[in-house]
This record gives sequence, C-alpha cells and structure tokens, in this order.
Amino acid sequence: MPEERLDPAVRRLAGILVLGALAPLLDSTIVSIALHTLGQDLGASTASLQWVSTAYLLALATVVPISGWAVDRYDSRHVWLGALTLFLAGSLLCGLARNIGTLIAFRTVQGIGGGLLLPVLQTLVMRAAGGRGLGRLMAAITLPAVVVPILGPVLGGLIVGHLSWRWIFYVNLPVCLLALALAWRGVPKGTPRPGHHLDLTGLLLLSPGLAALVYGLSETGTARATAIPAGAVLIALFTHHALRARDPLVDLRLFQDRAFAVSSILTFLNGLALFGGMFLLPLYYQQVRGEGVIAAGLLLAPQGLGSLLARTTGPLTDRLGPRPVAVTGMLLCALGTLPFLLPHPGATLLALALTVRGLGVSAANMAVMVGAYQGLDHARIPHAGTTVRIVQQVGGGVGTAVLATVLAHAHGTTAFPHAFAWATAFTVVACGVGLCLPVRVASAQQRS
Repeated sequence: MPEERLDPAVRRLAGILVLGALAPLLDSTIVSIALHTLGQDLGASTASLQWVSTAYLLALATVVPISGWAVDRYDSRHVWLGALTLFLAGSLLCGLARNIGTLIAFRTVQGIGGGLLLPVLQTLVMRAAGGRGLGRLMAAITLPAVVVPILGPVLGGLIVGHLSWRWIFYVNLPVCLLALALAWRGVPKGTPRPGHHLDLTGLLLLSPGLAALVYGLSETGTARATAIPAGAVLIALFTHHALRARDPLVDLRLFQDRAFAVSSILTFLNGLALFGGMFLLPLYYQQVRGEGVIAAGLLLAPQGLGSLLARTTGPLTDRLGPRPVAVTGMLLCALGTLPFLLPHPGATLLALALTVRGLGVSAANMAVMVGAYQGLDHARIPHAGTTVRIVQQVGGGVGTAVLATVLAHAHGTTAFPHAFAWATAFTVVACGVGLCLPVRVASAQQRS
C-alpha cells in the first residue's frame, strides 16, 4: 500500500501552530525549578508559593471546555491569535511582578491563554488534514508535548543558575512574538457560526467541576477530601445535562463511537504514565541517587531521545492502524520502567531504560490520538479536541496524586520501587485496554 503523503500546506500549518504551543509547554516545566528561588526573592511562604502553579492549572482547567465552542463560534484564526496574545501578556506581567499576589494573578492570565492553545491547535490541524496521514501529523504535533517536559527542567535549571527567576517568564516572549507573526500570515481564516450559542449551563457545571478536581488532586488532607467529591458531583451533573442538551458544551455522544471511547480511556491512562513519570523520575534522581537539579535534568535527556525516535512510528500507524502501535508502545513504556524497581541499577541501564520508556510513551500517545481523530467528520473535531485535552489533563492529575500518595505512605528504600511498580501497573492495564482499539478505524461516513 503506497504511503499517504501530507499536504505541504498542512505541514506548514502544523509547524506554525506547534511553535505557538512550545511556550506554554516550556513554561509548565521550567517554573517548578524556580519556585524556591522565586519564594526567597519575593519573601513568599510555601503555602503562598504553591499557588504559582495551582492558579495556572485552575485557570487552564476552567477554560479548556470552551475551546471547542470558541473555534465554532468565532474565526478559529482569531481564537488562536487571541490565546497566544493572552499567554504573551501573562508571561510579560509575570516577569514584572513585584509580589506573590500579583504573580499569582498574572499566572491566571497565562493559564487562560495556555488552556486554549493546545485544544485549538489539535482542532485546526485535524480539520486541515481532512483525515489523511494522521500518523505523520500526530508525530509532528505531539512531539513537543513529550520532549519539552523532559528537556524543560534542564533549561529551567540553567536560567535560574545564571539569570534572574524573571527570565523563566521572559523566555516565552520571543517564542510568542515569532509564533504570532507566523500565525498572522500562515493560519487560514475559519468560518464562524454566529448562531452557535454557548451552553451556559454546561459551562457552569463542567468548568468549576474540572477546577475542583484539579485543585483536589494537587492538594492533600481536608482540601483534597472536599474538592475531589465536589468536582466529581459537578462533572456527573454535567454528564446528565450534556447527554440531553441539543448543543452541549462538550458532546459526550462521541463516546458512542468505539474508537473514540477506547482512545479516550487510553489517553487517560497514558496521562498517568507520562505525567506520573514526570513527577517520579526527577525526584528519584535527586532523592535516591543524590543528583543536583541540573544533573537530574541532564540524566533524563535519554527519555527525550526516545521520544525523537518515536517519530518513525507515525507512518507505521498510518499503515497498520493505531492498535498494534499503541499496544507495543505501552509495552515498551512498562519495560523501560522496570529497571527503576531494582535496588541499585547502573547508570547505563537507566539511560537505556529511559530511552525505551520515552519511545514507548511517545509512540503510544501518537497512536492513541490517531485512533481518537481518524474518520471523525469536520463538525465533531472541536468537541473531540476539547474532550481529549480534558481527559489527558485529569489523567495526569490522577497519576501524579496516586504516585505522590504511594511515596508518602511507603517507607525508606521501598518508597520509590513501590511507586514505580504502580506506574508499571498503570501501563499494563493500558495494554489490555489497547487491545480493544479497532485495527482499522472507520471512515467519517461510517463513524457519523
């Protein structure tokens, strides 16, 4: 079967949009490195300091649900440019902040812009591709989401070590300005639907529900015990509403499609593996192996190499379908995690394991996204983009919370092996679910 080549115009569009997405992806990984220095400079307590990250995540969770509606209601090009401008303004203001209160407020502005960028990117690219060559396309647009979180801590450590903490925000400015200039000329205008009204009831249920869930997953004790159930109740009420609404904020009827439903479950589980690993691995190198921040970041670089190698699986997914690539990727992820369960693994073994793990996570992520989007008709793509982003974010939050709890309750030298065993178990479960993916995904006519 001849390989299906991507339209050069789609390739250019993907490159322009991926550049814009680099800024929030970088930001989310390098800010944590600077928190200690930032707290000393602003005289902030630990309790206040955590809101630098939490405010961003809450704003992001609140705004993601409206991304699909915004793309349909307004010109998609203007939505993209507006989101980039918000993120740019938030980054500049964060760098200029003079106290912890203003920094937290400006991080909220950043979160609103960042929350719109990734789902809008996926919607614009999927629409432009028209269902063709999605494996290659996913290799391009998902690569930064996997590589940047791995390499970001190294950049953050270098910035904090040699410059003011303010540069962790200023570094976003040239990226955003270049992305705006390219998008102004290279992103085509969309076709707005002025009569497409916002599902206000759905918004008032889903956005606070997601925010409460994300907040609860990032907290401990009473805050977690209160916020998580509240978020779950609001999301359950939204589900009841969305299944009956004529034009819901997020179309949950997408889950009637087998390929999309299984892909969404796998997106959740892959979020556990990816974000859970991002939480565990730096701590392991610093607390168990005694490495510094910059050294730990450099030692994680082989995972980025594995992610780069995974680009070759895009064409493979187009030829074979998402199931074999997704299941193989998850098996490689589990295999690459096993050496971290050993008492004293060698540095070479761990570097090889990280390469295999990076290859597996990235390949599985790309194949699962293809399974979610391939064959969807034009009108359902914005809802799919919003849903996939929500599911991935919640999966990452759950994975981090579970692994943090395991670490907190384990003792001594068994803590990290227990946590990595849980991470491996998540991936094994995902392999079982992956077998339910269709080998070949139906066409848009068959899926609609």
